[in-house]
Amino acid sequence: MDVINWQEIRLLLAALQESDVSELTLECKDFRLTLRKGISAAQLSTTAPSLTASPPSAPAETPPPVPAPKSPPSHWVEVVSPMVGTFYSAPAPGEADFVQVGQRVNKGQTLCIIEAMKVMNEIEAETAGVVREILVSNGQPVEFGQVLMRLDPTG
Repeated sequence: MDVINWQEIRLLLAALQESDVSELTLECKDFRLTLRKGISAAQLSTTAPSLTASPPSAPAETPPPVPAPKSPPSHWVEVVSPMVGTFYSAPAPGEADFVQVGQRVNKGQTLCIIEAMKVMNEIEAETAGVVREILVSNGQPVEFGQVLMRLDPTG
């Protein structure tokens, strides 16, 4: 295996989620990927071949600090993905999104679909409220436990 693509990684993640295995390492000639259950994507370990470059002629500038994202109000309810899959905001291509920011939703209302292993799984609101944030785009791969959107139950 020379190259691994995102579809193959998603399939590995789905298989890992459905198994009793807690860690999986895939190692090729110049590539290593370790997947572990119960951690975020930022903690996944990947190693690529080291590249050599000429030393810079001038010292590199330090990039400006990235401002910390504002945390949402504590009373907002996070809608998280119950599985690894693909996020869909509408029931079918060309159709209207299930919900939009600012829209009031009822408990049990479909918010989105997560496709996993060719199965379309409707994600429903666990509480009534107003959609305040949608954090993923249509067709974007999502991970188990990833926050998809936030609802304000007092809104």
